[in-house]
Amino acid sequence: GMGGVGKTTIARAVYEKIACQFEACCFLDNVKEEFACGAVHMQEKFLSRILNEKVQSLGTLDRGYRMILKRLQMKKVLIVLDDVDDLFQIETLLGKQHSFGGGSRIIITTRDKLVLSRADAIYSPKVLSGDGALELFSQYAFRTKQPKRDYDHLSRRAVRYAQGLPLALKK
Repeated sequence: GMGGVGKTTIARAVYEKIACQFEACCFLDNVKEEFACGAVHMQEKFLSRILNEKVQSLGTLDRGYRMILKRLQMKKVLIVLDDVDDLFQIETLLGKQHSFGGGSRIIITTRDKLVLSRADAIYSPKVLSGDGALELFSQYAFRTKQPKRDYDHLSRRAVRYAQGLPLALKK
């Protein structure tokens, strides 16, 4: 989905709500940016977080894949990869054929639906419009569901300018 629509916020809320149901969990944010430091570095970061121990000096992607398979195979895991923009990033962190335990969940946020070609299900957040957008704006701006009468016209202009994106109003 488009930037600012709330993909990360939704993924984090789901993660926080269900993480306790899994043997191991990890929320990796800004995957696209973090991959600038290298694929092996990202494997080390992922493994460190999900295993709750420092993992470093993997050396090669192949060693990372083997460690992921050895340590996480058959475990019930919850993994969130936030802001992914390339299938290579997913395969680097999870392997080409992930074999996690039953009940495992992998949540990926991306702006590019093609990255999710192998996904079981895709959720696309909808932008707010009309009354819903005005109500959300009013709750944050005025701490009430309706704008104050003196600010009604200005509030409607702000909501129209944001085009349904809640984060556009926060900037």
